[in-house]
Amino acid sequence: MILRPVAPDVRETTEIGRYLRWLETRGHVFDGYADLHRWSVTDLDGFWSSIKDFFGVRFHSPATAVVPDRTMPGTTWFPGATLNYAEHALGHGPDDAPAVIAYSQTRERTELTWARLRDQVARARAGLARLGVGRGDRVVAYLPNIPEAVVAYLAVASLGAIWASCAPEFGARSVIDRFGQIEPRVLLTVSGYRYGAKDVDRRAEVAEIRAGLPTAEHVVHVPYGGHDLPGTLAWNDLLTESEPGFEPVGFAHPLCVLFSSGTTGKPKAIVHGHGGILLEHLKNHGLSWDLRPGDRMLWFSTTAWMMWNALVSGLLTGTSIVLVDGNPLHPDLAWQWRLAEQTRATLMGASPGFLMACRKAGLDPAAEYDLSALRQLGAAGSPLPAEGFHWVHEKFPGVLLNVGSGGTDVCSGIVQGSPLQPVVAGEISGPCLGVDAQAFDEHGTPVVGELGELVITAPMPSMPVGFWGDSGERYRETYFSTYPGIWRHGDWIRFGPEGSCVIAGRSDATLNRGGVRLGTAEFYAVVEELPEIEDSLVVHLEDPAGGNGDLRLFVALRSGAELDDGLRGKITSALRTALSPRHVPDAITAVPSIPRNRTGKKLELPVKKLLLGARVDDVVGRDVLADPTALDHFGASA
Repeated sequence: MILRPVAPDVRETTEIGRYLRWLETRGHVFDGYADLHRWSVTDLDGFWSSIKDFFGVRFHSPATAVVPDRTMPGTTWFPGATLNYAEHALGHGPDDAPAVIAYSQTRERTELTWARLRDQVARARAGLARLGVGRGDRVVAYLPNIPEAVVAYLAVASLGAIWASCAPEFGARSVIDRFGQIEPRVLLTVSGYRYGAKDVDRRAEVAEIRAGLPTAEHVVHVPYGGHDLPGTLAWNDLLTESEPGFEPVGFAHPLCVLFSSGTTGKPKAIVHGHGGILLEHLKNHGLSWDLRPGDRMLWFSTTAWMMWNALVSGLLTGTSIVLVDGNPLHPDLAWQWRLAEQTRATLMGASPGFLMACRKAGLDPAAEYDLSALRQLGAAGSPLPAEGFHWVHEKFPGVLLNVGSGGTDVCSGIVQGSPLQPVVAGEISGPCLGVDAQAFDEHGTPVVGELGELVITAPMPSMPVGFWGDSGERYRETYFSTYPGIWRHGDWIRFGPEGSCVIAGRSDATLNRGGVRLGTAEFYAVVEELPEIEDSLVVHLEDPAGGNGDLRLFVALRSGAELDDGLRGKITSALRTALSPRHVPDAITAVPSIPRNRTGKKLELPVKKLLLGARVDDVVGRDVLADPTALDHFGASA
């Protein structure tokens, strides 16, 4: 069901429309999104060079080609070109206009104009250079989502050094597991923060992190949280001198290291390059999110999630970015909507869980707040049920709901919407431009209308440069071992004949009952619509003999609800009616909470390992969990 067709004036009122008109002056005429997408994944040279030219990417030295060899892995992009990501991030915006607007539960609202942001980056650049930081050195940050983190990131990039960050709610073990892999030269940190109404002291964790990073010659203390950190360099002392400049680096020169969640093994240190992130985010932010100079982007994130890097990249389009640090639900569900009103957000990002919680609570944000500036509402991190689509369509008339899915691996979207695509209830609009996303069966054959592995069959510039410290073996094993030369992303997906799609969950968490694979997302869409259910998680313990195995459903109940025979029957009936008899669980168990990581993803695979006898501490670090105690209730359920 199409909830919102493509607007008739899309070519006159949007950035993707401006791009289409620009392409026409160069001899490329496209009927619509499907036609444009087909060109974007078949003529890689033409498409990606058009992104470079349309958005005015500046090469200090020219490229000798665009993509001379499409073979994956190992594709080379724009050989010979030099550039700098930070130069483009700081190249927009009038001096007196806001570039960064920051809200925090630790301190008062702060704001950096474009002029002040440029000055702060030049000063941080000079300070880091005094500490010996140069091309290729690693600078790591144990920082919340605050302006100093943005300043430091851009300063590091301007030097050709390499950035990595973790949010300060991570414990020392998780931080050392990540930062220790890349042997940093400088650590930036805070001593604490405020989360809602609670003050959190991180001095003990910082001491342990410092002890666990022997290569860190300098520690810079960003004043936040109200404590002193002896033996550190104060942030303000780092900024005493100014040295503007941008080191030209190769297209694939490392910009940042992002880390996988660590819920399926040791976190992977995923290296992303200057050029790949620059081109991908210009394309994504401009053409999909419709961002342009003067816009405002509000998307709650911590510095541990790739959405933080995407948020900072709003600057590439001349957009002001809104930083939010603290408990996103404090003091109430409406806080983020009030921020959208106060900042005049044109793009607001939200987790599907947040949107569904607002729906269940009966909120009507557009009626209660002035959200007239809002053009797009983004949703990512987990599937959004069809009911969430209908709620947004009803409550936000005229606002484009853009649901997407991607990941840390490409630091962007793989499938999502845009103003040039219709919004279909319960479905993602389709593959992103430049992303040849398809569903493959186990034989490597493309399938439409049925579930398959999400794959990418043509290279993208933002595919990782590699994994830090890896010879290439782990990289190939992670993405290319199932289908040689084809990127396997790890999601279970179904594409419709018109290109829209449904993510059915992680492929390693899909349920194989008697040879029939079932996605987890469709379970949750049914179960969590019941008024008694707050949250749910399903896992399947396979039968080695090939039988149906053991399908277990765990539910977190709403206040006042009880998992009695009546509710069990109601759940069973709903699953049998909406899905099939194969979806009926063998056991339904109530638990206090459902384990999710800090980006909101449910942890089916760790739970499955626990049910098979693993210990919690061997499965996952507790500080990557939104609720550190959430897994404790599953070991006894085996």
